[in-house]
Amino acid sequence: MTAAATTRDKADKIAKAASAAGNTTAPARSPRKAAFASWIGSAVEYYDFFIYGTAAALVFGKIFFPAFDPATATVAAFATFGVGYVTRPFGAVLLGHVGDRYGRKRVLTFTLLLMGISTFLVGLLPTYGQVGIAAPIMLVVLRMLQGISAAGEQAGANSMTLEHAPAHRRAFFTSFTLSGTQAGLILATLVFLPLSALPEEQLLSWGWRIPFFLSAIVVAVGMWVRRTLPETPAFAEESGHKPSRMPLALLFRDHKANLLRVIFAALVSVVSTIFSVFTLSYAVNTMHIPRSTMLTVLVLANVVALGAIPLFAALSDRVGRKPVFIFGALGSAALIWPYMWSISTVNLPLVFTFGLLLSGVVYSAANGVWPSLYGEMFSTRVRLSGMAIGTQVGFALGGFAPTISAAVLQPGPGGWIPVAAFVTATSVVAAISVATARETFRLPMHELGNP
Repeated sequence: MTAAATTRDKADKIAKAASAAGNTTAPARSPRKAAFASWIGSAVEYYDFFIYGTAAALVFGKIFFPAFDPATATVAAFATFGVGYVTRPFGAVLLGHVGDRYGRKRVLTFTLLLMGISTFLVGLLPTYGQVGIAAPIMLVVLRMLQGISAAGEQAGANSMTLEHAPAHRRAFFTSFTLSGTQAGLILATLVFLPLSALPEEQLLSWGWRIPFFLSAIVVAVGMWVRRTLPETPAFAEESGHKPSRMPLALLFRDHKANLLRVIFAALVSVVSTIFSVFTLSYAVNTMHIPRSTMLTVLVLANVVALGAIPLFAALSDRVGRKPVFIFGALGSAALIWPYMWSISTVNLPLVFTFGLLLSGVVYSAANGVWPSLYGEMFSTRVRLSGMAIGTQVGFALGGFAPTISAAVLQPGPGGWIPVAAFVTATSVVAAISVATARETFRLPMHELGNP
């Protein structure tokens, strides 16, 4: 019998023993159903979240901040994108508590509805030319609601899938949450591709609203898929043992070191927001590469990532979480340089080559592994809170990375160098943080989060 099989048998015996104790009847594991529900929910959630980023890069500076000069308007539009990350720590605290106290499923239902409603309302907003300063204020409020939703969605979906997964394949099944995120980005970009071909006047008047209105359809699909997903066996076992009334108190008392590790490791997300938001704006508005060309790069990179993410996750189930994540972080730190150089020289073959290699392949190593890596740092009692708070504090810098990059961008051929240096620094910090963590890929569920 293999070590993985032995570990799985031990985990199954523990679940059966908990059920036999009489305090609760643990539901059966549903790894495939949980993975699919997490995939579709994340795709819906991040379709909504990413169409905002694409619109911020291409449209919002012109319709919500027309009184500014183009460079300042771009910074302001990216700032509204970043505002969604400011409220994510607040949403993480609130929804993390609810998810650890009352269950993963309640959080996932709430986050999907909140994201769908706030995104649809963005499409109804009047522009600055119609109502003045009230327009960007309403835009910021709705973006803040998106941030609260996103904070609970990813941590909730990761916790749900991790706790349903077989012991020897936790990373593989949990990675479908991130594959769903990539699918959401692909869908968001595909929706904007035909719209980017519209004349400027039509795009700015009505074209940009269409992707936001379509969110109503994708949210309905996500709700339908998630409606029958059972609560996780691990959470059912904990709730039967009298769950903690204050999961956050346990988190800050017993898991401070791992919480800090997740915060710093989550800085690797800077790679994603720079690639999908800032370089899109830089290439189109500064280097005058066609919008459709750069949107095609984004789509192709994320199509490659759809295949790479589960493969790297499966690899981490065999060799460990840490080496795979560190490879992704340090590889991204290196590849951002040739990618941005190729944009600055308008070398389109190299833009496609390095773009697909950076975002599609190498970054997918870190992106596919972190859902299991972070989740396995915490016990079931505080898992959703730990993942939500740790990632969302770290992601907050990722959210403002386009704003920071637009501010430090210099004129001239080498003006992109400070941006690449910023991405490299954050990726190296993430790699160092994970290097100090405990390896968890062979631990059974009941030992996760223990000293």
